[in-house]
Amino acid sequence: MEIIINIAVFLVSAVIFTFVGIAIRKKIAESKMKSAESEAKRIIELANKEAENKKKEEIFKAKEEIMNARQELDKEIRERRGEVQSQERRLIQKEENLERKMENLEKKERELDSKLQAQQKRKEEIDSLYDQKMLELQKVAELTAEEAKKQLLTELEKQITNEQAAIIREKEQKAKETADRNARELISYAIQKCAADHSQETTVSIVPLPNDDMKGRIIGREGRNIKALETLTGIDLIIDDTPEAVVISGFDPLRREVAKIALEKLIDDGRIHPAKIEEMVEKAKEELEQTIKEEGERAAMEAGVLDLHPDIIALLGKLRYRTSYGQNVLNHSIEVSNLARIMAEEMGLNPKVARRAGLLHDIGKALDHDMEGTHVEIGVEILKKYKENDIVINAVEAHHGDVEPLSIEAVLVQAADAISASRPGARRETLEAYIKRLEKLEEIADSFDGVEKSFAIQAGREVRIIVKPEKISDSKMTLLARDVAKKVEEEMDYPGQIKVNIIRETRVVDYAK
Repeated sequence: MEIIINIAVFLVSAVIFTFVGIAIRKKIAESKMKSAESEAKRIIELANKEAENKKKEEIFKAKEEIMNARQELDKEIRERRGEVQSQERRLIQKEENLERKMENLEKKERELDSKLQAQQKRKEEIDSLYDQKMLELQKVAELTAEEAKKQLLTELEKQITNEQAAIIREKEQKAKETADRNARELISYAIQKCAADHSQETTVSIVPLPNDDMKGRIIGREGRNIKALETLTGIDLIIDDTPEAVVISGFDPLRREVAKIALEKLIDDGRIHPAKIEEMVEKAKEELEQTIKEEGERAAMEAGVLDLHPDIIALLGKLRYRTSYGQNVLNHSIEVSNLARIMAEEMGLNPKVARRAGLLHDIGKALDHDMEGTHVEIGVEILKKYKENDIVINAVEAHHGDVEPLSIEAVLVQAADAISASRPGARRETLEAYIKRLEKLEEIADSFDGVEKSFAIQAGREVRIIVKPEKISDSKMTLLARDVAKKVEEEMDYPGQIKVNIIRETRVVDYAK
């Protein structure tokens, strides 16, 4: 029982202590809460005070900055106002200056108007006086104004003619000197670089024999061998007293070459009879065709023209056996090609076109014995057939002046052809053609009115013309020389150039008795 009472007392004590502890902790917590609240209030009050102070400071700073900005703005406004006022003063001053200038200009304009009126009045007086004087002059001179004007124009025309002739002479002389100097340098340079052979035209070929007994074998029994050879080749075989030689004569160089090759083969073989002669002639023709092809290829290679049609190469090879005034046409074509190429290079033109046109300019001579027409017409027809370059065709067609050259390369081919044909030793000219050329030159000179006598001198390279002094004046001499030169160019073919020399003189003869 006592134990139960003790337990109950313990439990009650425990409960009481628990409630007392709770009450005590509550009071402690409340006291802590009150102190915390008071501390918080104190902190808040302190923060409010600091914020208020900070706000006052910021407001003060902002006011200070506003004051500073206002002061700067006021200062800038004062400066701008001063500038505007100075500009206004300058504008007012300029306006005043302009007004003064306008007043001066108006004053000068009034003065000029008065002077112009005075001058107009003076001009009217002068015109009236001029008319009076003109009437008086016409009465004195017995000429009207129109007649005097016509007379004055006539005199002026004479003076202009003289001045024109003098200017033409001066310009022609300067141009001729410059052109001659440049052309001389260019042509001499081209000739120095181009080596060429002299004229060597022949119409016979000589075949050497091992002995004179071979002549009888060539003739054959009753002349059958020589007849067979002449019939098959179309040439003449001359067997005379010339020791150990047979002469082959003929104007066709190709046939003559076939006969020469065939006869040499017969002599080497030793068997000479009509059947063998026919066989050797055929072989000679084949060999000649091969030679023609090789010569054409050699010429093209030497001239530097490598893309020619095989038929054109064959025609070039034929020119190896063609001559013109003793000059080999193939060598002449190669020479013209080289000269045209050198001059084109020196002048900065197209050397390929120049060398091609120079090589092909006489291609028509390979067929001019077989076709109708000049070698120029035949050559143009051949080149058009094989679709040659138009510039090359024009150069070929124009190299003798049949048409106008359309390119400078065509003119160079003309010059190169003339150089190759007219150089010393290049050609031989028959006496008959030479005399006809001189006579034609004198005939052209004599055909002009006022010419008293003309003389072709220096192998036709100069014509001297003596004119009648009463018909041809000094100023007209220049025009006459020009007209003669132009007519010579149009009507004559000649190598090089021809100098036209006009001579005018007046002689007075008297005798002392």
